[in-house]
Amino acid sequence: MIVIRLDRVLADRKMRLNDLAARVGISNVNLSYLKTGKVKAIRFTTLEAICRVLQCQPGDILEYVEDEEPPAEQ
Repeated sequence: MIVIRLDRVLADRKMRLNDLAARVGISNVNLSYLKTGKVKAIRFTTLEAICRVLQCQPGDILEYVEDEEPPAEQ
């Protein structure tokens, strides 16, 4: 699964979600959904804008974590 680490990057940059939303040009609600992982997709243009404002790489925001589900029995 992909985990969103936007809150960690925002904290490192000492930036609030409202400030990032204004600088990126998306709504606070949509950015909040992204931050909490309630989205299934993100446009590359949005990801690029977030990375530009936060001066980070996509991998600083997105992290792949193995699912903790046990393998299916055969």
